[in-house]
This record gives sequence, C-alpha cells and structure tokens, in this order.
Amino acid sequence: MKGRSAIVTGAARGLGQAIARKLLEEGARVAIWDQDGEAAQDSAEQLSDIGPTHSCAVDITSPEEVATALAATRKMLGEISILVCNAAIPGPNVPAAELASTDWARVMEVNVTGTLLCCQAVIPDMVARGYGRIVTIGSVAGKEPGPRIAAYAASKAAVISLTKTLGRELATTGVTVNCVAPGAIRTRIFDGWPESYVQELLAKIPMNRFGTPEELAEIVAFVASRRASFSTGAVFDMSGGRADY
Repeated sequence: MKGRSAIVTGAARGLGQAIARKLLEEGARVAIWDQDGEAAQDSAEQLSDIGPTHSCAVDITSPEEVATALAATRKMLGEISILVCNAAIPGPNVPAAELASTDWARVMEVNVTGTLLCCQAVIPDMVARGYGRIVTIGSVAGKEPGPRIAAYAASKAAVISLTKTLGRELATTGVTVNCVAPGAIRTRIFDGWPESYVQELLAKIPMNRFGTPEELAEIVAFVASRRASFSTGAVFDMSGGRADY
C-alpha cells in the first residue's frame, strides 16, 4: 500500500477515522472525506504525524460535491487507488410500521446512493490504470436484520448487493470491489438507540463482546491491499460469530 492514495468517507471520527489511521500506518496517503468539514480537518491534522493526509468537506449524496472533492484530493495526493465507502447514518430506531418515508429516503440516499456516487467517481480512472481497491462497509444487519432498524438493515443489504454487482462487472479490470460487514461495534451510532436494544445486540454475539474499530480497520486494510488479489464481490464478516452465511 506504500505510496498509494486512498479516500475514506465518513472518516472524521469513529470507524472511519480508525480505518484512515490503519491505512496511513500501512503506507498510504489518505483523504478524510466527511460532511463535517471542520471535524474532517481536525481528524486529518491528528493523523498527519503518521503520514500524508488531506481533508474534504463533502456531501456524498451530491454528485457535484463528490466530483469537486475528488478533484481536490487528486491535486493533493495524486491518483486514487483505494476507496473505502464508510459514511453512513443509522436512521431511527422504530418499528417499520411507524417509519416515516422521509427517514427511509434519507437513510437510502446516504448509505446506498452516496456509496454508488463515490464508486462511480473513482471507477473510470481505476479501470484506465488497471488497478483499484474499493471497499464498502456493510453490516451484519444487512444479512440478518433485526427489529426496529428497517431502513438501516435494508440499506446495508443494498450495499452488499451493489458490491457484488460491481465486483462482477469489474472482475477483469484489475479493480476489486469487496464488502466488510461488521457486527455490533459500539460507537456513537448507538447513542440514539435504547440501552435495552444495545444489550439485545450483545446477546446475539457468540464471543459475548462488541467489536472494536481497530479490528474492523485491520480487515479493511487487508481487503484494500494487493494481498487480497483474488477476492472480488465478496463479503468479509466481522461479527464475533453471529453471521452464519
């Protein structure tokens, strides 16, 4: 990964920041993309002692903003070899029958359309150069959905399906597209969920603990490297034994 340039979306904090840190440690130059531009800049500054960083304030649901951010990133870090689509929102924790259509649409727009737009932005140049690594962040919820998270679970199922489609479409180009599907990792995404629901999640994990951002980052770094050269359209689980397919 040394000398390659990467974009990590939603990397101002939490899982994205952990992934960005790991890619820097592996030798990559990393662009921190986040809707919160100030937080993205702070994150880039925090990580800059590890390796070259760049920050962009970008709404990944806007094709124009994605294009602008990509141009700025290329100018600062060079051509992009790695894209990690991490940015996502959880949506409300309510029964599906009570889910507002506006909340459903927003979750789909960020988690699915945002992922697609970022992939569409980098794929042409990756294909032209014959090399690229795209890693989407799914969720065990996209394979084994639970109650009260209909929008989030459906969006992550769509991300998994999109990953498989792109992996097959690009299979002979040198560009791989894979998904990492974590189980429950306790970050601020849990803040809007009842503690009783969080404990229900924990009870489903055979290892009897939540995962850590660092554990997720390790798997992402592998999938984003040359080492994962014969995997594409695949889903790498990190669920503490919960996922069984």
